Amino acid sequence: MSGLTDLTLSEALAKLDSREISAVELARAYLDQIAQHDDQIKAYLTVTADLALQQAEEADRQRAAGGPQGVRKPLLGIPLAIKDVLSTRGVETTCASKILKGYVPTFDATVVARLYEAGMVMLGKLNCDEFAMGSSTENSGYFVTRNPWDLGRVPGGSSGGSSAAVAAGMCAGALGTDTGGSIRLPGAFCGIAALKPSYGRVSRYGLIAYGSSLDGAGPMTRTVEDAARLFQVMAGHDPLDSTSMPVDVPDYMAALKPLPEATADRPLAGLRVGIPKEYFVPGMQPAVEKAVRAAIDRLADLGATTIEISLPHTEYSLPVYYLVATSEASANLARYDGIRFGARVQGTDLFDTYRKTRGQGFGAEVKRRIVLGTYALSAGYYDAFYGKASQVRTLIKRDFDRAFEQVDVIAAATSPSTAFKLGENVSDPLQMYLTDVLTIPANLAGICGLSLSCGFDENGLPIGLQILGPAFREDVILRAGHAYERSTEWWKQRPALVRS
Repeated sequence: MSGLTDLTLSEALAKLDSREISAVELARAYLDQIAQHDDQIKAYLTVTADLALQQAEEADRQRAAGGPQGVRKPLLGIPLAIKDVLSTRGVETTCASKILKGYVPTFDATVVARLYEAGMVMLGKLNCDEFAMGSSTENSGYFVTRNPWDLGRVPGGSSGGSSAAVAAGMCAGALGTDTGGSIRLPGAFCGIAALKPSYGRVSRYGLIAYGSSLDGAGPMTRTVEDAARLFQVMAGHDPLDSTSMPVDVPDYMAALKPLPEATADRPLAGLRVGIPKEYFVPGMQPAVEKAVRAAIDRLADLGATTIEISLPHTEYSLPVYYLVATSEASANLARYDGIRFGARVQGTDLFDTYRKTRGQGFGAEVKRRIVLGTYALSAGYYDAFYGKASQVRTLIKRDFDRAFEQVDVIAAATSPSTAFKLGENVSDPLQMYLTDVLTIPANLAGICGLSLSCGFDENGLPIGLQILGPAFREDVILRAGHAYERSTEWWKQRPALVRS
C-alpha cells in the first residue's frame, strides 16, 4: 500500500487498531522503503527483515484474537529501529565499532525489552558515531550516514542513523542515546522530534556506556505526540539499573492536553518560558537565530509568558563536558581488550594482543577521547582537570536550578547552525565539538530536553528549537512542544528524496 511510511506513528497505530491496515502490510512498507533508499542514506547497520515480519504476523494474530491482550500492548505492530549502542538479544550489537564486530548479546536492554512487551516490530539496528562519540555520524567504524534532506550533509550525531531513518520514513520511530546532545542535535539536523529524558528517568541497563553519568536513551519520531507514546513505554524505574530513579511516571499522552486555565487559541496560558541570553552565541547562523526567535514569539502567541534569564556558567560547559565525558570513557572502554568478547587481533604476547586489538579496533575519535580522559585522570592532573570540572559542573546545575525557580521551561536553539557538509569538520575536532555547545549543559545538569523543527534555512535544511525542562518534568516540555508543533506546518515537511 502506498503512503504507509508517510503516516506518523500515532496515525499508523489508529489504522492498525481499526483494521484498515495490517501489521504485516506496514512492516513490508517500511522494509520496501529501506530497500529503496538506504543504499543512499546508509542509516542501518543491520536490517532484521525476517524477525520484523515474524513479529508483524504475531501482532496481527493478537489483534485478530481481540480481548485484553491487545489492549495491553500500546505499540502493537509498530515498526521501530534501535541505535546500535543498545543491546539486542540475538542481534549483533557493535556500537558502530570494529572492535565489537560479531558481538551478539544474550539479553535485551531494558528499554528494548519494554518496547517488545508493548508490541514493537523491530526493523533493525541503526548506525551511529563509534561508541556514540561524535556529532555527525562520520565516526562510525563502518560507513557514513547521510542527511535525507541533502545527501551531501551530515545527519548529526551520534544518533545520526536514528534521525535519518525517521526523517526518510524508514521506520515509524527510533531509539537514540544522548550523552551531550546526541538525540537532540541529529533531531534538529533532520527536522524531527527528539526527546532527551532526565538522567535516571529511563533505564540505562543494556546501554553500552560512553559517559556513565551523562548517557540516556530517548525516542526520536516524526512528531512530539509520537515521542510521548514511545516515552510512556520506556520511562520508569528499573531495579537492574542503580542510576534509575524510583519516581512516578505521569501519563504523557494526557500531559499533551492544555491545562484547565488555557483556551483553544491560548493552549500555553500560564506557562513561563525562559530565554537564556547566553544561548544566542556569537557566530550563530542568522537563519537559525531568526527562526528560533520567531518560534519564541509563537510560544508567546500561544499564551506563554517569555522571560529573559541568565545561565552564567554556560561558557564553561564545553570544557567541563570534554573532561568529564572523556574521563568516564577512558574507564568504560578499558574492558574492550580482545579477550572477553568482540574482535581480537592476536599478538606475540598478551600485551601485544591488547595493543593490536585496540589499535586496529578503535577509530581515531575513540582513541582521541580515551587519551584525553586517561590524561585527565592521571596522577598529578586529576585535581586540576577532572576534579575541577566536577566542581564547575555543580555550578552549571545550580544555574538551571535557579532558572527553574523563575520559569517552567527554557527555549533556545538546538544548534547554532543547520547541518554542515560531509567532511567539513572532520579534520578540526574542536570545531566539531562546538556543534554541541547548546546541548551539553542539559546533560551536565541531568535535566530533560526536547528538539523539534521550527523552520528551514536558505538551503532548505531544518532548524531545531530546543525546549528544556527541570529534571523529571518531561510532561511540561512535551506539552509546550506539542502545542507549538500543532500551531505550525514545519513538522509536515518531508525530504524531497522520499516525498510521495
